[in-house]
Amino acid sequence: MSLTVVGTMAFDDIETPFGKSDKIVGGSASYIAWAASNFVQPVNQVSVIGGDFPQSELDALTKRGVALEGVQVKKDEKSFYWAGKYHLDMNSRDTLVTELNVLADFEPVIPASYQGSEFLILGNLSPQVQMSVINQLSPRPKLIVMDTMNFWMDIALEDLLKTIKMVDVLVVNDSEARQLTGEFSLVKAAKKILTMGPRYLVIKKGEHGALLFHENHVFFAPALPLEDVFDPTGAGDTFAGGFIGHLAKTKDISFENMKTAIIVGSAMASFCVEKFGAARLREISKEDIAARLEQFVELVNFDIDLV
Repeated sequence: MSLTVVGTMAFDDIETPFGKSDKIVGGSASYIAWAASNFVQPVNQVSVIGGDFPQSELDALTKRGVALEGVQVKKDEKSFYWAGKYHLDMNSRDTLVTELNVLADFEPVIPASYQGSEFLILGNLSPQVQMSVINQLSPRPKLIVMDTMNFWMDIALEDLLKTIKMVDVLVVNDSEARQLTGEFSLVKAAKKILTMGPRYLVIKKGEHGALLFHENHVFFAPALPLEDVFDPTGAGDTFAGGFIGHLAKTKDISFENMKTAIIVGSAMASFCVEKFGAARLREISKEDIAARLEQFVELVNFDIDLV
């Protein structure tokens, strides 16, 4: 059940209408690992950090079954740092500060112990880095999932399209799907993206759930209506971690099982937004996850008499 995760381990400084986090640990790989480790261990982490990254965070991840051999530590440099402020609707935000630091010249090296990983998830990073990881893994993983964002569509579209061609599942949000294809209709956008290489496409719609596309099949999973959303940062990465974690646990990459994986991902994301950073993900139990999944089943289950 080996899973390799590639992405950022970073510092975030977040302000929302509910408060301010100050400097906390974030990054795509951090959220993915915290979510996926509920379902599969070890999680093989590939990332880069500076000497300022807290040892306590690394210890906590190790305790959760996350292997850190693939995490480069540049002791004399600083970790990636991002600061942002969310608007009242919590779907839009302004980036206040981005400091690439160690990420600026990150060249991932896959340890020998990670070779043979059956599942690979590429968190949001430059497509060149994502491609490098795919090329280093031998044999090719059974399933490769890739997350990306509009930033790479703006500055590295050619490399992005090459990398998309190499993966099995692409994960983007609705605005990114539209930008990538020039189509407003998400159904038309999905059809176009599926001609670019991936066999499956997941389109995240934030508080409105997620869509799964494969050939002529479409599946929609709602998001759980929550009374309080404190911090949506990392929710998409947590969703991806739950999604790949379930697939790696079951070793079943059929469309039917991906439907379940989407629900698992949505359940994990619903925990993430309840506190700043990964704080909520650190404290949930298997029982909490089972209860949340039951809420999702109740949310979408209905009986109907056809007239």
